[in-house]
Amino acid sequence: MINKGDLVPGIQLDEFKQRRSRLLLGTQKYAAEHLKDRTTNRNHMIIIPSATKKFMSEKIPYFFRQNTDFYYLSGCLEPDTILVMTIDEKSNMKSVMFMRPKDKHAELWEGSRTGVDLSIELFGLDEAYASDDFESEIKRKIECHKPFIWYDSKASCLPNVTEIAKKLSGNSHFESPLSLIQGMRLFKSPSEQNLMRRTCEIASLSINEVMGETRPGLSEHHVYAMVDFKCRMRNANHLAYPPVVASGNNATTIHYINNTQLLKSNDMILMDAGCEYAGYNSDITRTWPVNGKFTEPQKILYEVVLQLQKEMIGKLLNEGGHTLDHLFDSMCMALGKYLQEIGLVPKHITDVIGLTRAGYQFCPHHISHYLGMDVHDTPLMPRSIRLLPGMVCTVEPGVYISKDRTDVPEEFRGIGIRIEDDILINNENKVEVLTSACTKEVHELENLHKMKCI
Repeated sequence: MINKGDLVPGIQLDEFKQRRSRLLLGTQKYAAEHLKDRTTNRNHMIIIPSATKKFMSEKIPYFFRQNTDFYYLSGCLEPDTILVMTIDEKSNMKSVMFMRPKDKHAELWEGSRTGVDLSIELFGLDEAYASDDFESEIKRKIECHKPFIWYDSKASCLPNVTEIAKKLSGNSHFESPLSLIQGMRLFKSPSEQNLMRRTCEIASLSINEVMGETRPGLSEHHVYAMVDFKCRMRNANHLAYPPVVASGNNATTIHYINNTQLLKSNDMILMDAGCEYAGYNSDITRTWPVNGKFTEPQKILYEVVLQLQKEMIGKLLNEGGHTLDHLFDSMCMALGKYLQEIGLVPKHITDVIGLTRAGYQFCPHHISHYLGMDVHDTPLMPRSIRLLPGMVCTVEPGVYISKDRTDVPEEFRGIGIRIEDDILINNENKVEVLTSACTKEVHELENLHKMKCI
């Protein structure tokens, strides 16, 4: 649903224009403070290319997904497009887009294009040109203003942009704007927060239904299809990533995505799945018994992970949870302690370092990552940053015990458990669990299955 003033669902055109202004002012400020040895120029140019179509075979394209930094600044979903933003010493700013022109023959096969004429009003631009005019127009702007250029060739899918920028500027190295962009993206606006709430709600309700419908004899692939279908029926664009649907010992492989095994009665199934809605992603993991009833060893281990996850969510913004890295350290130590209590970690380990190392042996992945337009969002932003309002992250402790391990009691071997929720630090500086609608208590998981059996 597009509301009045929206460029894309849930986000107004003015917000995209404000993002571009903030970025331009930010580059000017950053250069003055940190790049004095390279430039004293107050004229700056930022070049951000879109994604391009990729093909799996002759004329058969992969699903197109826009470059998220480009989309964040433009709201444009078209491939082979270039956004150029400039600011001068008087803080006059311009946004210019180079895009594919209208083409009746191409549009017959590929669908309609925005075209140059409509794009100025639609995307809130100052100027727009056909892609073929990129070199001549950029040459004119560079010769006229001699700007300091911000561009990341490694992140570009359009090699001709890199060649042209190098040739016209005389530079082989540019300053990347991506850290500044991702520093903005790290903090979700109120409209983005609402989109995050919606994508998390869609995935939560869909996963609840899937958990209630799994049965022995289905395959992991069936479960994949179920969650995909249910998310799309709630208006998700598609799944956020290839889901992990791992039953039995497969769940001890952290990123298992073969999804081919048949579900067995006494096994558990771990599903890591989320959806994309209006450009924003959810990321949830739940683990539950295939037949709807936990065995005693499964229940013991599951309740350890559940207790741990709740404790870590409670630590956010508090001692041991001010940053994602702090939270990871807290998780490893607590996991070592809890596993020791059920006999999986030797009793002689009593120091913090020893318990932390023991916990890491059972959960060798980080407890959290940032979340948003990308599943592993803003990867240039370190996990050592203090959590602040507007940030969204996951909390996902796990325990993975391969069937081949001989250093744990036999009844716990072949069990993999992860529980993952999505968290917003909201504008009141409080922890909001965006995926709270997704069931995770033992009795509720068993009841989901019972209700479907009635």
